[in-house]
Amino acid sequence: MAVDTETPRMSCAHQSWNLADSAITPEAYYLRRREFLRVFGLGLAASALLPPGIRAEPPGLNDSLNPSYKLEGVKFTSEDLVTSYNNFYEWGLAKDQPKDLANRGWKTRPWPVEIGGSCANPRKIDVDEVIQLLGPIERRNYRHRCVEAWSMVIPWDGFSLAKLVDFAQPKPDAKYVKFTSFFDPANCPSQRSNDLPWPYTEGLTIEESHNELAFIAVGLYGKALRNQNGAPLRLVIPWKYGFKSAKSLAKIEFVAEQPKTLWNQLAPNEYGFYANVNPNVDHPRWSQNSECKRFRTDSSDENIGQKCIASPSPLSLLKGEDRMRVRPRCVIAETPHLSSLPFSKGRGGRRRAVWKVDVHQKFFRKSIPAYKCATCFS
Repeated sequence: MAVDTETPRMSCAHQSWNLADSAITPEAYYLRRREFLRVFGLGLAASALLPPGIRAEPPGLNDSLNPSYKLEGVKFTSEDLVTSYNNFYEWGLAKDQPKDLANRGWKTRPWPVEIGGSCANPRKIDVDEVIQLLGPIERRNYRHRCVEAWSMVIPWDGFSLAKLVDFAQPKPDAKYVKFTSFFDPANCPSQRSNDLPWPYTEGLTIEESHNELAFIAVGLYGKALRNQNGAPLRLVIPWKYGFKSAKSLAKIEFVAEQPKTLWNQLAPNEYGFYANVNPNVDHPRWSQNSECKRFRTDSSDENIGQKCIASPSPLSLLKGEDRMRVRPRCVIAETPHLSSLPFSKGRGGRRRAVWKVDVHQKFFRKSIPAYKCATCFS
């Protein structure tokens, strides 16, 4: 059959559906919009009511600030830094690798979460159903303290961990809660190696899981969690060092024996099971008495007069004694109202904060140095 290659095409009248390429919504924005609708149960017709900015941002959250965790006057770490300076070793050891490697097609929807062990309500449930069952979403402003001696102040969105525990109905013999992250070596480069005992595991006592500060985050800065921050749901335990806040949770189990946790297995002499923030107890290889406060990504980060301690290599371990281990009944915790507590002069004239919290909340009378920031040991 002969094909006429010379006769020009007839021009057709402009149609309303014949749009220029420049008018097409980028694929990434469209997928985020669909995720927003899926998480919060909105129909397709409701998408027309969304403000235009939603389509160009990560999915927003219908949250409200819990006034008990407002942290009046405290300076937050910039959203850009929170989402680009991450310890997430499944995606590499460098702080900037997770933002890149975790966003090369890795999907966190749909996302099944397994609840099991010694509980009356075991089940496998999708994360979106978890959010619907345990909502509404609330915002809490927490300080995040890394064991590497740096900190951030982050507005998290989520729900109390106690809600999830009560939903599972643990049996009397359940003394601990074990948290297991995802295992996906096909997508995660680090999980293809034997450098760490994958998948990532962490644990809390059953009493700690009921503490009012324990939190499950599904977002930050009013938007759904980014992959590099532990999407779609992660632990946030503000009175413990950051490695206790396991990311991208896939399984939650109620167990009778203290669970093995990744860093405690790798270096029990440096990373105890309890790992409560305590500026008076040094890590075997560096001091915990000062820290670098992370605020922005530029060179003008404010360190409040403290020496900025370089982050140690995560695998240069196995020296020193286990000085981080704290007795389970000796929990040193940051409270939302620390700034309103009375101060007293300590040794050498240093101001010290002393507080007493109800024993049923598993906090006990303690003294710790009072630093410049009510939510930050600096």
